[in-house]
Amino acid sequence: MKWYSKTYIGVFLAFLYLPIMVLIVFSFNDTKGRTFTGFTTKWFVQLFHNAAVMDALMTTLVVALVSSVIATVMGTAAAIGLEKMDAKLKGAVMNLTYIPIINPEIITGVSFMLLFVTAKKWLATVGINFQFGWATLILAHITFNIPYIILNVLPKLRQLDQSLVEAAMDLGCNPIQAFFKVTIHEIRSGVVAGFLMAVTFSLDDFVVSYFTTGAKHQTLSVMIYAMTKKRVSPEINALSTLIFIAVLAILVLVNLLERRNEKKLKQGMLKWKGGGVKE
Repeated sequence: MKWYSKTYIGVFLAFLYLPIMVLIVFSFNDTKGRTFTGFTTKWFVQLFHNAAVMDALMTTLVVALVSSVIATVMGTAAAIGLEKMDAKLKGAVMNLTYIPIINPEIITGVSFMLLFVTAKKWLATVGINFQFGWATLILAHITFNIPYIILNVLPKLRQLDQSLVEAAMDLGCNPIQAFFKVTIHEIRSGVVAGFLMAVTFSLDDFVVSYFTTGAKHQTLSVMIYAMTKKRVSPEINALSTLIFIAVLAILVLVNLLERRNEKKLKQGMLKWKGGGVKE
């Protein structure tokens, strides 16, 4: 590797990770100031005794997981339906699917807020009390996550060998059994990738959550934004450090599992070829 390639990679990694490294260093800072005065782990201990931060973290995790699971089911079903459509209709629906992705988040957030305010007025006329909170947050996150699921699952459906589905049905499976035993198995990498992407976007989202959250439940990003008007607590640095370590651990684990599966697949193919030669 030539020197300019190494320099480029070094600058690239610095842009990506230097801010995170600064945050991690200050999560161990002995004081709340912006000068490192000594090493301590007290912010990590205090973090778990801060009810407001723990509540915001729990809200963020619940909204991310619930909305991602529902969006994954709906997005996978939508992708399967799209794959069965004729080309013209599919093209039109796909263009509509891209709009929430390229639409500025501020417009999406304000649109959701207006929609929920209107729904609140309509429901009040029939005696239903509807407040901003869990429902509005989860509905908003489901909506902006569905396009990412569709875009991850559709390529896997195009790669699916339909003869495998037909073979399963010839062997006695009904369409539903063939779907769960063959189709889902073949597209699972796209489904998992879409789910992980949805979880990431939900955890990371600020703008849409800001316009759809209620007074009782705030996501972590909204709570941190409220803190910036005064001073961000060092406990938030500690929490961010823990989240970064958790994400890094999950990434390493997923890569290790993928390598293990690839190794098993290669060994299985070699074994099958060896058996074929003997015959």
